[in-house]
Amino acid sequence: MDSGRARSRSASRGAVKAPARTRSSSRSTGRARTVARASDEKDARYGLANAERGTRLRWLPTALTLVRVAAVPALAVVYHSAMKNAAVICGVMFIAAAITDWLDGFLARKLKASSAFGAFLDPVADKLMVAASLCLLCTRAPTGVSSLAVSLPAIVIIGREITMSALREWCAATGGEAHAAVKVNNLGKYKTATQMIALSVLLLVRDGSAFFMNGAYDAAIVKGGVWCLWASAVLALASLYVYMKPVIGIMTTSD
Repeated sequence: MDSGRARSRSASRGAVKAPARTRSSSRSTGRARTVARASDEKDARYGLANAERGTRLRWLPTALTLVRVAAVPALAVVYHSAMKNAAVICGVMFIAAAITDWLDGFLARKLKASSAFGAFLDPVADKLMVAASLCLLCTRAPTGVSSLAVSLPAIVIIGREITMSALREWCAATGGEAHAAVKVNNLGKYKTATQMIALSVLLLVRDGSAFFMNGAYDAAIVKGGVWCLWASAVLALASLYVYMKPVIGIMTTSD
């Protein structure tokens, strides 16, 4: 009988302790919910701040593209000026334009600030800068380089760009199979890379005035730039052939 009372008292104590554990569990759950709610609110504020910052900076990619366009006439003025280290300034301007070309695309994706105007203006700015640089080098070739050595690859590169613009316009107007046939290929990327290297070098060291160059190295570097320009011209023709091959088949069958 005593053992029965003992078991009864033990059960009663267990019954009393159970609500205490339940209250402790409820408090823990409440704290977890409060922490989670605070974290969600912080994330929401952070996301809203980022969205507002992105909205305020949506103009930046297009502004960088416009700066590249404005730099084209400035490049021509500096190229033909008598100022000290004009070649270095021209080279730095071209390299800066190449960097902003990558930067405005990166910012447009990062800020979700892509626009139809920006998509139109970006390739225009690129082609203006490249064509202007080639024309300037043709009017006044680097020291020790004949005008013909620069003019021939320049004609090929500019001619390729004109042909590609006409090709894209025709494919866009035709649509369907023709539009799908014009795809970016690696040869075009290699052409762009060698072209940027060649123009940066030739603008930077064209008269041997670059402050970090001297003597015999100048001629070797300029010659390397000319070879890069010729390599770019060869790649321009090769990539044009790759672009044109499927489209010519469509043109001949559609007639």
